[in-house]
Order: sequence, then C-alpha cells, then structure tokens
Amino acid sequence: MSAATVTSRSPQDRDDVVVELPAADESRCASAFTTAREAAKEWAGRHATVRATALTQAAGAVEQAADELVDLIVREVGKPLTEAQMEVTRAVNILRYHAQAALDPDGETYPAAPPADTRTLLMSRRRPRGVAGLITPWNFPIAIPLWKAAPALAYGNTVVLKPSSEAIAVATRVAELLTAHLPDGVFQVVGGGGETGRAVIERADAVSFTGSTEVGMQVAMEAAGRGIPAQCEMGGQNASIVLPDADPAAAAKVIAGAAMGYAGQKCTATSRVIAVGDGSELTDALVAAVEALPVGDPADEATVVGPVITEPARDDVVEAARRAPGDGARVATGGSALDRPGLFVAPTIVDRLPPEARLAQHEVFGPIAGVISARSAEEAVAISNGVPYGLVTSVFTGDLDAALTVAGRLDTGMIRVNQPTSGVDFHAPFGGEKGSSFGPREQGKAAREFYTSTHTITVGPARP
Repeated sequence: MSAATVTSRSPQDRDDVVVELPAADESRCASAFTTAREAAKEWAGRHATVRATALTQAAGAVEQAADELVDLIVREVGKPLTEAQMEVTRAVNILRYHAQAALDPDGETYPAAPPADTRTLLMSRRRPRGVAGLITPWNFPIAIPLWKAAPALAYGNTVVLKPSSEAIAVATRVAELLTAHLPDGVFQVVGGGGETGRAVIERADAVSFTGSTEVGMQVAMEAAGRGIPAQCEMGGQNASIVLPDADPAAAAKVIAGAAMGYAGQKCTATSRVIAVGDGSELTDALVAAVEALPVGDPADEATVVGPVITEPARDDVVEAARRAPGDGARVATGGSALDRPGLFVAPTIVDRLPPEARLAQHEVFGPIAGVISARSAEEAVAISNGVPYGLVTSVFTGDLDAALTVAGRLDTGMIRVNQPTSGVDFHAPFGGEKGSSFGPREQGKAAREFYTSTHTITVGPARP
C-alpha cells in the first residue's frame, strides 16, 4: 500500500472526517486487476440466471441497508435528504432491472447467403469484454457506480471501481453489500486520485468514466491509445427554453429546482434560462422561486439547497458571479458564500447575460444560472446549441407544434418538454452530444452495447 491516504470530509462540517483510507498504489491496482481477470473467467462462464440471481440478492441487500446508505450519502457528499432517499431507491431499481436484463437474448440469427448450405446457421453472440474499469464522481455516489457496474456484471464482466475520493465511504459500503453476493474478485474498489485512475485505464478491458469534459477527453484518448473501448459522460451547459405562451410562474418553479437543487451539482442541472420575447416576468418569477428554496442542513427533510462539495467549488460559484457584471450581466439574487459553517453558497441568478459570456459558455458546477433573452424560438435554439456541450435541454410551452419544432432542432442527447433538465430514467438511454459525451449511451438496454462485444459465428453441416 502507498503511504498516501484518501480523506473524505463532510461538506457541511469540514471538521467531520467521514473516512480516511490508504490510497491504492500501482501494486494494489495491479493486484486488483489480476484478481478481477482471473475471476472473469468463471463469472463469464456462469449461467445468466446465476448472475441475475446475484444482482437480485444485491438489490435486496442495498434495499435493506437503505437508511444507513441515505445517512452516509447525506453526511459524505451533502446531498439533501429527500434526494438521497430517491438515489438509493433508484440504485435498488437499477440492480433489479439489470438482473432481468441478464436474461435478454444474447444474439441474433441471420439467413445464410448462397452458396452456403441452407442448413447453415449464421448467428451473432454477445460476449463480455473482460474487466470493466469504472471511474465515477461524487455527486451520485451510489447511482452512477451501479448504473455502470450492474450492466457490466449482468453481462459477465468483472468490475474494478475507482470512485471519487469525496465519495469513497459510500463506495466502500456499497462494495461490502455487493461482494457478499458475488464471487471473490468480481467487484473491487480502489481508492485514490489521478494516478489511481490512470492505473485503471492502463489495465482495464473497457473504461467507463463520468466527470469533467477535460478529464473525460483525456480518458478517451488514453483508452484509444490502448485500443480499448471508452465511454465518457462529461459536462453540461444545459438550457431551459421558455416560449412566450408558457406560464412564467410554473416554468420558473420547475427551473429553480433544476438549477439549484443539490446546490446545482448535477451534470443535468439547468445552467442557462433562455427567455423568448419579453422575459422580465419570467426573470422576476425565477428570482422569487430561487429565493424561496430552503438552504441549509442536508439532513433536514425540508432542505433543497445544501452545501457544495469543496472549497474550490464554492470559490468557482462566487467568482463566476463576481465576473458576470464585466460581461454586461447583473446579479439578480445571490452571488456570495453564506456566513455559516460548511460550504454554502447563496443560490444565484444572473440576468441580462449575453450568450457569449463566460458564464453562458462554461460549466460552473454549483448553484448559479444565467437568464438570456431571445427574440424568437429560432434564436433560442441557436443560443442553446451555441455551446461546446450537448447534454440536455428543456422546452416550456403549451404549443405541441412549437415543442416538436424546437425539439427537432436541438443538438442535445436528451430533450424534455415541460420537465426539468435534471432527472433521468434508469431504463432509457442516457448521454449527450459534443463535449458532453464520448462513446455509446449509458443505462437501459443501451448499456449492452458497451459492456459486450459481438462475435459472428457460422455453423455449417458436417456433411454437405
């Protein structure tokens, strides 16, 4: 083991050390992959029903430990209690979903072309890739690791998980719950920073990453250099387009929660609000809705906006608000750190934001959003598309024709009408365009495309 350690502190109480563990050095990572690769031979060879049963049992274990996991999530990453409860419920559902997905057809048959004998069997079969290296963030400390690990395990891969250091306690507890129902070596956790992440990329047979765009593109390049598949879910600069016919108060209430819930620390959080036409009523309603959001202790059931995860994250939000007037914008509410223990920032709305301003173009992972004006739906679409990201866009309108027209022109991977940008369905494909995603989609049936490879097999009669 390395002398280095991984220390996780609660963002609402920086004196609260949640856990301190040794970081995995080169030797520990090598050992984990050696064990995982050996275990993969047996795990891939087990009947799909065995893997399905193991995942079903793991779901039961997570469900039984739900209260403990919720408390740990709240404490370690500052997620508000209600959202932490929903995340654990989602994690259970993910495991159960992929337990059944393990029993899906594992290939197809095709008619053999002449001159093959008509009795010839031409088929494709899907096989696991081997050892899946998973690199996951802190903001969804159980859902993201499991929406990667569950399909990987269901299709016969083994897993080495490198979680964020800020969420190592949750990952360690999840590993304890899962490994009780899996063979030795099938699911392992290695803690550490960038060096541990690189060690995972250097040894995995496939790498799935969630994090920043900058790091994700580096992961993709390193994986390409090794000739292994990579799947990278990265940043977002998500817009909510509000058309003139939408109810400003109703739209503002939804957008406020999407932008500021969990202190805006979701890749799907609303960062830009594009008001078509006179947006003054919408801006006023949005400021009022944001100021009404309860900010405080994430263990309090009423809290919507808890702390941000680290001191640099807090400073990024404050700095973004400070710079906004220099771009011609105005801080309508918030913009400063709160004078209380913990890493709290006032939920911030910046209006009169030019589309080319830094705050409109670059992701700030925190409780801040800008309001941009557009003269038409066409201009709103152009503004929404005019960023390096393409994860999710929401459109607010009661006009079905307008909704369909706008949705057809947006270049984001997910489009939601009269819905918050935040929130995803675990059984539907998840992913974005441009700088938001690299590689195939995650979740649902789409996960099979990444965690398996297709082999085409031709079987002819012994006696033509």
